[in-house]
Amino acid sequence: MIYTTLFLIALGVSLVGKLWLEHRQIQSVKRHRAEVPAQFRDSITLEEHQKAADYTLARARLGRWSLLYDMALLLMWTLGGGLQASHDFAASLGYGELTTGVITILLVVLVSSVLSLPFSLYSTFVIESRFGFNRTTVSTWLLDLIKASLLGLVIATPLLYGVLWLMQSAGNYWWLYAWAGFFGFSLLLSWAFPTLIAPLFNKFSPLQNETLEAHIQALMQQAGFQSKGIFVMDGSRRSNHGNAYFTGLGKNKRIVFFDTLLKSLAPQQILAVLAHELGHFKHKHILKGMVLSAVMTLLGFAILAWLLPQPEFYHGLGVQTPTLALALLLFVFVSPVFTWILSPLMSLYSRRHEFEADAFAASQTDANDLVTALVKLYQDNANTLTPDPLHSAFYDSHPPALIRIQHLQQCNTA
Repeated sequence: MIYTTLFLIALGVSLVGKLWLEHRQIQSVKRHRAEVPAQFRDSITLEEHQKAADYTLARARLGRWSLLYDMALLLMWTLGGGLQASHDFAASLGYGELTTGVITILLVVLVSSVLSLPFSLYSTFVIESRFGFNRTTVSTWLLDLIKASLLGLVIATPLLYGVLWLMQSAGNYWWLYAWAGFFGFSLLLSWAFPTLIAPLFNKFSPLQNETLEAHIQALMQQAGFQSKGIFVMDGSRRSNHGNAYFTGLGKNKRIVFFDTLLKSLAPQQILAVLAHELGHFKHKHILKGMVLSAVMTLLGFAILAWLLPQPEFYHGLGVQTPTLALALLLFVFVSPVFTWILSPLMSLYSRRHEFEADAFAASQTDANDLVTALVKLYQDNANTLTPDPLHSAFYDSHPPALIRIQHLQQCNTA
């Protein structure tokens, strides 16, 4: 069958390509492990550089096993009949078509989540712990898992009912209505995330440093950014990694700093990091990302609508009983195999935005402050300074350290 053949070819190409890229990454990091790059020798010790290399290698090696495991699971769900078996079990419960479809999808998601737990546990409690990053207890990890599962159930159930109902009842243009509903629901979640969802997992406290807050407010006013507050998140409860981000939509926007980041950086470095994030707002990167996501989601629904009436689509991928729910599951499982090759384009798009945000930060603060902040974050998060260029082009949304810092130094002299 043509769909079986295309799927197996695409799966083989993507698997070999991903394993080859991981091999390149491992070789690049190992090759440069013994010496700190010349541009960083004044700020990063050999011990820190080697810790970052070893951390990267440990994650890459786990990633190779994860790739093979995920491929086996994908074959199990599709050609192995896993999706069909899930549908058969849901159908045996005796509910109507719509509820049977929702149960099928939720069951597949539940089983997939359980099967992914070994790698999550190993990453958190072995690799992250080995390199001093993990601060999550088993009880906190379990509680997070339970809360995330219940929250996912509450959010996904009405969304699935809505999408499947539209697929069943809205005629030939169901995909337009389903896309509009799905995207609208996504916007609602983005709006609700900072006040209703994120506090279920972390504690958010107002920034207590009045001097720093005054500088932040002045910087935001200069950039024309309005926020409902500046908050500190207790990221140290789970990890020693540091970060900062914007969240929310419209008047519900928030600025969030990890407590680990505030402890690690000096005030002027924090302002430089914030200026970078404000650069994303100033250049409308968030809006552009939403538009791109909307277009790609619409294209996805259109392709699914084209595949929906084709029996070969189901039979060629291991499904003997075509249903709307199984079509949706097949598309979600199989499409990444074909779209993986587009990863460099998405990374290139993201990197362009990072350069623009860096340039904005350099225009609002001292570029050297952002450079030193980035170097400190590379140290604290054990980010490798010597990634393989091709691996980085596929997977890294941010430019490599050296290229990014050289760009900032050029901005500083412009």
